[in-house]
Amino acid sequence: MLEEILALKRERNAAILAHNYQVPEVQDAADLVGDSLELSRAAARLDADVIIFCGVDFMAETAAILSPDKRVVLPAKGAFCPMAHLVNAEQLREMKAQHPDAAVVAYVNSSADVKAESDICCTSANGVQVVKSLSEDEVIFVPDRNLGAYVQRFTDKKVLTANGYCYVHDRLTPLEVEAARRSHPQAEVLVHPECRPEVIDVADFVYSTSGMSRHAQKSEAQEFIIGTEVGMLYRLKKDNPDKEFYPLSEAAICDNMKKTSLDLVLIALQTLEPQVVVPENIAARARKAIERMLAI
Repeated sequence: MLEEILALKRERNAAILAHNYQVPEVQDAADLVGDSLELSRAAARLDADVIIFCGVDFMAETAAILSPDKRVVLPAKGAFCPMAHLVNAEQLREMKAQHPDAAVVAYVNSSADVKAESDICCTSANGVQVVKSLSEDEVIFVPDRNLGAYVQRFTDKKVLTANGYCYVHDRLTPLEVEAARRSHPQAEVLVHPECRPEVIDVADFVYSTSGMSRHAQKSEAQEFIIGTEVGMLYRLKKDNPDKEFYPLSEAAICDNMKKTSLDLVLIALQTLEPQVVVPENIAARARKAIERMLAI
């Protein structure tokens, strides 16, 4: 199957991009593994006609927004991010009407429609930097209430959050951190900023997935407890074979991230479907919000 995928990839002038949470065999087949925005930016730079995006819907949308000249294909048609769908454009417009002087910051884990209604985007790594860059004293932050609460720790601005959340990160608990520390007392605890505030309070470090990867490579520690989706551990172990990584919770699994298989990657290369298309009137406005972030 891998041989057929490689042959079709050359024939189609395609690139395979896989998120850190994808299953191991899909990560191994990818040209690049990373976080959502990292992959979307790479998609725009790559000399490829086709992008096979192994992730969830908003990621493929972002790639399509930044690469309007490329065909973007999401192999698993039903792979979506539940958090990205907890806040829609109409709800955001209502928040904007209630707070007309507030700047709107959309986490990249949002739909294209929501990005189009926003002033600027952010990632889990640069959310604090983005909010601090704004002149407004009040910020509407969508869709993740936990990431918004994390950003609030580092700014005097008033951060108004929607009620969105990542179900994988939101259900991690301080008790799990305590239990993991007892099992691995020498390990550093790294958690994602999508976790609840009480989990962040008891962690050693708070990082995006790319931040976790960089920290693990630089740290003198030999053991790490990882508070994010369990797929991240495969990349960490692969990049750091001399170090040990333990999941904060074995149950931290995003079902939608696991929908992509090698079979679906092969079918996507054969059919170039399902293609992800963002209407240009939405894409143009969303692109401005993303590019404003990239300019900081």
